Amino acid sequence: MSTTINHYNYITCRFIPPFFNYKYRVVYSKIEEANHFNHIEHPSIRECLRFLKIKNNFAMQNDSDLPARSGLGSSSTFTVGLLNALYGLRGEIKTKRQLALDAIHVEQNMIRENVGSQDQTAAAFGGLNKIEFGGSNEIAVHPITIDHNRIKELEGSLMMFFTGFSRTASEIAAEQIKKTPQKSGELNAMRQMVDEAINILYSKKDMKDFGKLLHESWQIKRGLSTKISNSAIDEIYDTGIRAGSLGGKLLGAGGGGFMLFFAPPEKHKFIKEKLKKFLCVPFKMENSGSQVIYYSPPVLP
Repeated sequence: MSTTINHYNYITCRFIPPFFNYKYRVVYSKIEEANHFNHIEHPSIRECLRFLKIKNNFAMQNDSDLPARSGLGSSSTFTVGLLNALYGLRGEIKTKRQLALDAIHVEQNMIRENVGSQDQTAAAFGGLNKIEFGGSNEIAVHPITIDHNRIKELEGSLMMFFTGFSRTASEIAAEQIKKTPQKSGELNAMRQMVDEAINILYSKKDMKDFGKLLHESWQIKRGLSTKISNSAIDEIYDTGIRAGSLGGKLLGAGGGGFMLFFAPPEKHKFIKEKLKKFLCVPFKMENSGSQVIYYSPPVLP
């Protein structure tokens, strides 16, 4: 079960005339100029260009609302967005499903990162969904179509704090992958919680039950690997609980990034006070997923 939120990654791509002393110029947290995509350090940019066989002189710039390596799927969101933009440059429109599968292929098979498939799927489709995975080409996305007021009630109960810690999901996932065969009981329990959470949203049950379920899920997740949590993260979580949160979880693979809390709205002010040294980032759910928001046909020399 996942949702996308209204914080975005903005990617501008264009073909450029051959006036410059480079063929590729890419701008993100650093600036790279290269004459062959093999020489581009950024793995996703390099492999997306290879995957789509982009041979034209090319420039790209990336800007993001939120920091990288923070557990919000920013790396996969970038890959999905870049593929979407590159397809647009080629005059092609791909389905959300194809974008997700292509991004999964680039990250898992070309970059060879220890990543799952949920972030790419969420970024491509957008929205609050139940996503079922059954192999590399079997992805079923079921929108959770609950009442608008129920969505508002859920949104109004959630708080997101930036812990300030940075981590690389691939490194954390590597240990988790090794331990997966011994964690089938825990993983099955988390899987069953998905349907339980959706039933809470669809029913007229007290929304607090959702928060309590989130707490149970986090207790299981933090036990999947020694790298998911640490003493500093545990202290942040415990502080939130003592201040009135009913549950929460560290978002993403673990090790740092954003902590999500579920708490009654009347408790939010006190929780913010207790966690005042951490940035509280407001957000709402969004339903669009990756989009081309501006397009002008490229003029090629």
